[in-house]
Amino acid sequence: MVQARFPTIGVCGLSCRLCPRYHIDGESRCLGCKTESRMIVGCPFITCALKKKGVEFCWECEQSDNCAKWGSHRKFSRTGDTFKCYQKLENDILFIKKNSIINFDKLQKTREAFLKEMLRDFNDGQSKNYYCIAATVLEIKELEEALIEAKKTSKRLDAKGKSKNLHAILDKIAQRKNYNLKLRKTK
Repeated sequence: MVQARFPTIGVCGLSCRLCPRYHIDGESRCLGCKTESRMIVGCPFITCALKKKGVEFCWECEQSDNCAKWGSHRKFSRTGDTFKCYQKLENDILFIKKNSIINFDKLQKTREAFLKEMLRDFNDGQSKNYYCIAATVLEIKELEEALIEAKKTSKRLDAKGKSKNLHAILDKIAQRKNYNLKLRKTK
């Protein structure tokens, strides 16, 4: 089995750093798709890529272009989500192929920093999933500008008011850019 160099980037290309389960306090916290606890539970991609083929990511496999399992997963990502936002999966895979996994990891760390700031300063206890989606979908500059505006306009608000304010700012960006800040449920 190959040693994972990037445990917070899923074998299939999803960013663990932007997953709600990555930001849970307690025993149910997931530290990434390729950490020991997830390797035991496994997923079809972990079993195939890491355990059988000896590659860390699906796109590194010689058969990736013709893999029905990975193809189906990528097709699902265009219209659906699970508990995690899949909306940027295709774009992320293309970014990785063009710019490297190292640059993608840096980008995800930046996105996670904005997410942590939202969770720390603007969370009403019910916004984690929403902020995870926003951190996944919005551009870095948009996240930065939203947080700057929210800080300026939330100074005297309680936690619920701060959260409501940031939601309104993010929703305004999403509406203008036609982003979806909700999990997409497939039928």
